[in-house]
Amino acid sequence: MSYALQDTATMLRRNLRHAQRYPGLSLGALGMPVIMILLFGLVFGNTFAAGLGGGGGRGGYIDFLTPGILLMSIASGTMSPAVAVCMDMTEGIVTRFRSMAIFRPAVLTGHVLGNVILTVVSLVLVIGFAVLIGFRPNASAVDWLLAAALLIGVTVGLTWFAIALGLTSKTPEGASNIVLPISLLLPFLSNTFIPLEAMPSGIRWFAEYQPFTPIIDTLRHLLLGTPMDNGSGWLAAAWCVAIAIVGYFWAQKNYNKGTVA
Repeated sequence: MSYALQDTATMLRRNLRHAQRYPGLSLGALGMPVIMILLFGLVFGNTFAAGLGGGGGRGGYIDFLTPGILLMSIASGTMSPAVAVCMDMTEGIVTRFRSMAIFRPAVLTGHVLGNVILTVVSLVLVIGFAVLIGFRPNASAVDWLLAAALLIGVTVGLTWFAIALGLTSKTPEGASNIVLPISLLLPFLSNTFIPLEAMPSGIRWFAEYQPFTPIIDTLRHLLLGTPMDNGSGWLAAAWCVAIAIVGYFWAQKNYNKGTVA
């Protein structure tokens, strides 16, 4: 166990150093949520609030928007580990690792832990930026802890799933594209920007039953005290666990094959 922890810590340091040397992907993942909260919160905030019948004006819409932007920040950050593991597989470093006496799961676990740390930093920055432009949460200390646990759980699950997708790609460019449904499609086709009641029927059905919507509802309930359907919190936790389990075993299977699919 001690060797496994030491090897995992070594791989974590490796990935953090890579993030320092090549900050483009990390900064790009942070930039997208900031642009979205600026565009929809400040530029279109009053229009959206009026169109949705909200009485809180732009500030009320920023409160509604921010939990979804937090999830979008997590989703945007999945591109970096997907590209990184694909580069490891295609450039031969994994073959070298396999010739060494190291704990085999440490390579992928280091990618996951590194992305979790970077994502937590980006979430703190996004929350701070949202507060500057009008986000006013009324959560208690316990609610903040539960929200933090949920956000970290989502990050772990989506990171494992993105790594599994990255291991199926033959090129880093392909890996950056293969995670786009996670980083763009699911956040936009959810209740990030507008409530489910304002959506057309077909899109509303998809948004209601995809994983991001109950997670966003739970975050709004924890941070803002908004009403939440019974069971949404458990459903959000179940989605996190399910995504993490599927992503973990799929990633390990692809990694143990020794070649990309």
